[in-house]
Amino acid sequence: MTNIAIFASGGGSNAEKIIEYFKDSERIKVSLVVSNKPGAGVLTIAAAHGIPTQIIDRQMFYESETILDVLEKHHVSFVVLAGFLWLVPGYLVRAFSGKIVNIHPALLPKYGGKGMYGANVHAAVKAAGETQSGITIHLVNEHYDEGDIIFQATCPLETNDTAAEIGRKVLQLEHRHFPEIIEQVIQAHINAR
Repeated sequence: MTNIAIFASGGGSNAEKIIEYFKDSERIKVSLVVSNKPGAGVLTIAAAHGIPTQIIDRQMFYESETILDVLEKHHVSFVVLAGFLWLVPGYLVRAFSGKIVNIHPALLPKYGGKGMYGANVHAAVKAAGETQSGITIHLVNEHYDEGDIIFQATCPLETNDTAAEIGRKVLQLEHRHFPEIIEQVIQAHINAR
């Protein structure tokens, strides 16, 4: 069994899709949800599915390596970032080398980097007059949105699409593809052993 920890900062719609996708899996299990926001909706979703949660603060995440002990306690061998807004510290990237994936709501390398998340990304895509947007699923390194790209999917944009409409189109792609790509990446790790 491969145990996943989902790190999320917000409402948790991607986390919920991932939890539901692996609910009946005999190979992959979401065993922990980690959030940096005590009131995040993702914590309610985790509780509804009986999944343990861990709330972190900056001191715990950046000034200690306590989270490694928490992940070990839950036998986590793979980390998924699903709307997690903090930069992952180097010690965690090294401990889970090649085993941390993130989803970004744009076609990297465009519209990535610090501050480029959620509505900020869709507003930038709209302002640039792009004819398409999409998602990028990538491995995580020590820099925002710079890890190796695993998968991209696109959606066409209309000239009259608002940033909110772009966001809705992109979220549909996230929900459709993220759980499947996580499964493929984990399976590739298992096969490589």
